[in-house]
Amino acid sequence: MRLFHELLGPLELPDRFLRIVSLAPNLTDALFALGLGERLVGRSAFCHRPAQVLSLPVVASYTKTRLELLRNLQPDLVLLSTGVQREQALGLKEEGFPVYAVPLPTSPYGILENLSTLGHLLGLEAEATELAHRLAERYTALKGRFRLRVYFEMDLGGPITVGRGSYIAQALLHLGLEPIFLDVPQAYFAPDLEEVARRKPDLFLYEPKPWGKNPWAKAKALAEARGWTFPVVATDGDELAHYGPMFFGFLEKLAGRVEETLGQA
Repeated sequence: MRLFHELLGPLELPDRFLRIVSLAPNLTDALFALGLGERLVGRSAFCHRPAQVLSLPVVASYTKTRLELLRNLQPDLVLLSTGVQREQALGLKEEGFPVYAVPLPTSPYGILENLSTLGHLLGLEAEATELAHRLAERYTALKGRFRLRVYFEMDLGGPITVGRGSYIAQALLHLGLEPIFLDVPQAYFAPDLEEVARRKPDLFLYEPKPWGKNPWAKAKALAEARGWTFPVVATDGDELAHYGPMFFGFLEKLAGRVEETLGQA
C-alpha cells in the first residue's frame, strides 16, 4: 500500500502485515484489543501489557532501537508514536524499515481516533469502529461523576503534573475532577509544590512508577512530608499515563477509588 504520513512523508508498506514490532505500549495494547497480538514479534522495554508480550524480544527503549535485532526479526511493520519517538521513527525509516507512527492524543477521544487509524492501516475498520464505540460508551458513562479540584502528579523520575492540552487533564475534567493547573498552557510540567498547597485542591491524585508496592502508602507519605492534609488517591502505576484502549478501564478503576475515598472521608 502507498500512503502519505504527515511526519514520515510518502510510505510504501505491505498490503498485509504478518510480523509486527510495536515500540509503544499504547499500540501493543491496541493490537491485542484488535485481535492481532499473535502477529507481534518484538516490543519495547516499556510494553508490559498484556502479560503475553513479556516473552517477546525487547527491541528498543522508548527512544533507542537495537537495529541488528530489529533486522533479524524481519518485521513487515514497525509501529511507534510521535512525540518523543519522532526522531526514532524518522531514523528507522532512513534505515529502510517499514515504519508507521501514530499521533499522541490530546484527549481521550484521540485514543479512539488512533484505533480508527490502526483499523484503516491493518484492514480492520469494522473491528476498530466497534471497539471505539464500546470504549466511547464507557467513557460517556463516567461524565460528571464528581465535582472536585484535584492535584494530579505522576512519578517520571520526579514529580510531573498536567496543565492545558493533556489527554489526562481532559479525562479528569470529564469525570468532574478539575486539575488545579488547568490554567497553565502546558500539557506536562514539573510543579511548584508550594503553589500546589496555595491552590488548596480537594484531592491529591498520585500515579507512581509501575511495579511499585503499596502506591497509596507512598502517596500518603509524600503528602505528609509536604505538609498536605487533603485526601489521597493513588493508581497502581502507569495507568493514566497509558494511552491505549486499557486507559478507559483504568479511568473506571480510578473513579471507584475516588468514590471509596470520599465515602471513607
